[in-house]
Amino acid sequence: MTTENPAVAARTSGDRMRDAGSSLLRVGGVFIVVLLVIAVFALLTGGKSLIPANLLGMLRAMSSVAILGMGLLLVIVVGEIDLSFGYLYGLSASTIAVSWIMWGWPIWAAIILAFAVAIFWGCFNAFFTTVVKIPSFIATLGSGTLIFGFTLLITNTSTFNPAYPPAGKVVNPDELKLFTSLANQQLPFNFPMQGLWMIGIAIVVWFLLSRSLFGFRLKAIGGNPEAARLARLPVRKYKFAAFIAMGLLACTAAMLDFAFIGSTQPNAGISFVFPTFAAVIIGGASLAGGRGSVAGTLTGALLLAVLVNGLALLASGPFATQMLFGTVTIGAVVLDRYTQRKRGML
Repeated sequence: MTTENPAVAARTSGDRMRDAGSSLLRVGGVFIVVLLVIAVFALLTGGKSLIPANLLGMLRAMSSVAILGMGLLLVIVVGEIDLSFGYLYGLSASTIAVSWIMWGWPIWAAIILAFAVAIFWGCFNAFFTTVVKIPSFIATLGSGTLIFGFTLLITNTSTFNPAYPPAGKVVNPDELKLFTSLANQQLPFNFPMQGLWMIGIAIVVWFLLSRSLFGFRLKAIGGNPEAARLARLPVRKYKFAAFIAMGLLACTAAMLDFAFIGSTQPNAGISFVFPTFAAVIIGGASLAGGRGSVAGTLTGALLLAVLVNGLALLASGPFATQMLFGTVTIGAVVLDRYTQRKRGML
């Protein structure tokens, strides 16, 4: 049985209490900003932003960023970065589409294949990061380009819609109904199915990160990798687990969006990279590792969803959304660096 260094354990316990208070303040602050932004857009749109249908649509829209964000949160907490998840999102959806529509596989087999592919790329990223010792920024940047190349190869750069398969291909109507039901179930009060998935995944990730030995060690490894090695924590195993979880959640988000929208294309998912990073960092995760919370990630995703939805209602144009993502991403990193400096002065 592995024995942890008492000094490391004591320090980690103290850090956890301090981080819990800091995280609560950060999440509370972001939530207040969310309320203020909602109030501003309500005035600017004449109350259109507060219509129940719009609020539910905004919840559905934030679910993809939130699900991806919870996977990225685990990677960042353990002290690494993943830049490939947007490309893996596209490959996952394309794998389902190609194996189901073009190869004639049953939908359940196509979904299993997509998750197997996601696990493989999670292991691929972890291997080059932890075994080959390439910085995760570079390893996942390279693997993302490689993943996109595979996606273009298997799709032949085509868009797929199972309701309108290519000539000579047939999709079983019962399988199509089953697949679309993953994200289009009629729930009470028209609550979006993807929102329910998001809540379920958030509960699981919260438990793993905040109420389990897995999360305790994940934060210890990210917060002080050298001390974690001295304490003989299985650093490599936990980093593999974090990258694999990122892959699985990227695949889950891709599957749900494919089921809801009804079509997919090779570059699907690339646009999620910056808003997902921004949501996680705004929510209090540190790029230095060791800190982050599910509540913070959800609040960060909500803030971005409110901003994007408000700009759309004001018909600001796509340039405004892109400028927003760029500004918020830079601002989130600046805030993270400032927070790190303040913590270092304490």
